[in-house]
Order: sequence, then C-alpha cells, then structure tokens
Amino acid sequence: MKRGKKYEDAVKKIDRSKLYEPGEALSLVKEIAVAKFDETVEAHVKLGVDPRHADQQVRGTVSLPHGTGKTLKVLVFAKGEKQKEAEAAGADFVGAEDLAEKIQGGWFDFDVAVATPDMMAVVGRLGKILGPRGLMPNPKAGTVTFDIERTIKELKAGRIEFRVDKTSIVHVPIGRVSFEVEKLQENLNAFAEALLKAKPAAAKGQYMRSVNICSTMGPGIKVNPLILIAANK
Repeated sequence: MKRGKKYEDAVKKIDRSKLYEPGEALSLVKEIAVAKFDETVEAHVKLGVDPRHADQQVRGTVSLPHGTGKTLKVLVFAKGEKQKEAEAAGADFVGAEDLAEKIQGGWFDFDVAVATPDMMAVVGRLGKILGPRGLMPNPKAGTVTFDIERTIKELKAGRIEFRVDKTSIVHVPIGRVSFEVEKLQENLNAFAEALLKAKPAAAKGQYMRSVNICSTMGPGIKVNPLILIAANK
C-alpha cells in the first residue's frame, strides 16, 4: 500500500524494534499526528484468547475518567415513567415502536442504544439490523437496564464498551490528540484495568500479548504490555 509523505515521515520517528512505555508512546502519538482534524487516539490490544469458544469471550464496559472527546447520541427504548426519566437525563431520542419502525426504515443517526428490559420484545425484532452494527442493547454491556438515568449520564460522560473481535483483538478509543498526555494515560490505564478484570477463566498463557497505540491517521506504536499489566493489577 502506497502511503502519503506525512505518514512516511511519521513512521521514521518510531523505533519499530522498541516497546515503548505508555506515556512515551502517547507523547509520540501526539507529536506525529498531522491531520487537519482532532484525531482520535486508539488502543488496539491482542489477547491470548480464542474467541471461537464461548468461555473465552471478552466483553465489558469502562468509564474513561476524561471521556473520549466525543459526545454520544444516545437512543433509549422506553415507555411511561422511564421515558420521562430518559428525556430528563439527556437522551437524544426516546421512544418505543415508533423508533423501531424508524430504524427498520434505515435510520441510524445515533451512537448507542439503551433499552429497559420490558422493551426487549420490541427491540428483539431489530437484532439482525442493530447487531452487525454493534448497536444492539445488551445486558452484559449495561445497555439493557431500568437504571436509565445513571446509564445515560455515564454514556454521555465517556463510558465505552469493549469486545474482542474474531482476530482476538480489542479496539477502543481512549481520547483525542488534543488531550494532555496525562489524561490519555489515565484513560488508557482505566481501560487496561477493566480489560484485565474481564479476563476469562479459560484463558491460558499470557493474556495481554501486544498493545498498539495510534491516532486515526497515524502509524501504530508498540507499548510494553507488561508495564500496563503491572500498573493495573
């Protein structure tokens, strides 16, 4: 793949044979980010699990102390008092069958969907539509709940969901290039701690095998996973 000059210049500043300390890697990410927009800083972690097995699935949520730098559009499936609670808590879209019909018509102008348990009969019909897009409410992700107010506020404040993909990698945003290094590192540590707590009992050998940090348009920088593990046990 042919890369642009700015990308190639950024690559030259990275020692490919080195495993960087987290703070050092994040400083370098900020230094080599040259896009004309505020790039997202991403963490990509290769895990020692086989996601083909149900007992080695890795999934969870974490509230990043400094958020992701993006304000999520939250959709809530609820009725009655819970609908009023969602509206008061700052949900962007609240409804029931009307929202389901809108989604079935091809509308997806939201980032996360939350539902009260009594609405899952309605939401369940959307599984084939929302599932592939990662938008299906799920109890394990804390998005099927009666605690609507707390959930909406946490999502708006920077709670993210993480899940291992079929290649055994977890991909998450941990902030923006404009964030201070200290804030990015605190977000990274919060994610690493949550990821370690989500380790399945069936996982064997080294759990966190490799960690790469990058900006949206930038090259990856290898981080020493042992430092992250030691700091967040």
